[in-house]
Formats: sequence, C-alpha cells, structure tokens
Amino acid sequence: MGWDMEEITRCWVVSGLVQGVGFRYWTRKEAQRLGLRGFVRNLPDGSVEVQAAGPDQAVAELEQGLHRGPNGAHVSAVASSQPRDTLPTGFDIER
Repeated sequence: MGWDMEEITRCWVVSGLVQGVGFRYWTRKEAQRLGLRGFVRNLPDGSVEVQAAGPDQAVAELEQGLHRGPNGAHVSAVASSQPRDTLPTGFDIER
C-alpha cells in the first residue's frame, strides 16, 4: 500500500452477531488487503477477537471496517483490549 507510517499494534473484541456469518474470513481478507499481520479468533462468549499490526493508517482502516463487518454480521460494539506480545508473520484465523 506504500504507507511509510510507524507500525502499531491494536487489539479489539467485536460483539454482536459476529460468529457463523463469515466474520473471521472477512477480517483475514481485509487485513491481508491492507498488508497487516495478526490474527482473528472466535471467543467462547460469542464475540470475536482481532489483533493487527502494521502501518497506523492501515490498522485504523481495519478498525473502521470492524464496525461494519461482512454482510450478515450485526456489530453491536468494538472494544479495545490488551494486545499480545507476539504475532504471526501473516494474518491467521485461530481456533
């Protein structure tokens, strides 16, 4: 994407109707398009956790997208959470 910005890491927990609607696959596709690394995974309470690292503008664009999600999702909240210490080199769907 050609961004020269500083790399940042952010983590979010997305709540609402976000499991069983392709949210993790959509998130991975968006993150890969933006050149981010990190992961997405379902949480036991029905929410989805997303962690991403990359240029600040790209991370901000992903965060904006998380408020919408894919068709069929109904996002009720996107809350910041504490990032992990280590991230994968790509963008993974964790189980």
